[in-house]
Amino acid sequence: MNKLKSKTAIITGGTSGMGRGIAELFAAEGAAVVISGRDARRGREVVKAIASQGGKAVFVNGDIASLSTNRRLVDTAMKRFGRIDILVPNAGILGIGGVKDAPIKVWQRTIDVNLNAVYYLIKLAVPHMLKRGGSIVVNGSIAAFKAFQNHPAYCASKGALVALVRQLAIDLAPAIRVNILCPGQVDTPLLWDSAKAFPNPKTVVQEVAKRIPMKRLGTPGDIAKAALFLAGDDSAWITGTALTIDGGAMTGG
Repeated sequence: MNKLKSKTAIITGGTSGMGRGIAELFAAEGAAVVISGRDARRGREVVKAIASQGGKAVFVNGDIASLSTNRRLVDTAMKRFGRIDILVPNAGILGIGGVKDAPIKVWQRTIDVNLNAVYYLIKLAVPHMLKRGGSIVVNGSIAAFKAFQNHPAYCASKGALVALVRQLAIDLAPAIRVNILCPGQVDTPLLWDSAKAFPNPKTVVQEVAKRIPMKRLGTPGDIAKAALFLAGDDSAWITGTALTIDGGAMTGG
């Protein structure tokens, strides 16, 4: 193992779902991880779970849409571990509501969390990463490429992330690689929140799983393994890429 030995990774939204899966796998592979979240109890749980397996983890409590929270993440990584090698801007919200009836504040909050916060973290961390190089793995969504009912803010934010990643891949090469994961339907609390936009959430999720060619939802572990690939040296010649990981959902099969 030890694919990330001696590396330091910042993972936003690392207290549940895909973010927690990524944090735990990265720690198991030798990285020191700095995770963020708004739930202090869950943050402590993740840090304890990682420590119980011999890993290193620190939790930073705060709203990722705030510039100050992103600054504390970067400062914490540098003070505790002296370096930043990997960024995984993973935190995201759904912003459910159609353009006809969703309040403007839903749009603003979704863009702040899903897009602006990613830019803040990268801008603050890049000066430290340029010293020795590194990898940025943004967690996006297949919503960058297809529409979902009542998710205009979410889809717009994820589409913008793909464009941002392509631009940053040019701007930061060759020192820092920048890629984006685009997961399909993954069995996380966020998926079940999304299903609440429909009258029968459980039925909707079951039907979605049936339509996926691989006949199941994704798991946080599926996404974590893809993130590990893009974060580590196995993908040393990959940058500016959007990796779809969706069980074949985007094939239309």
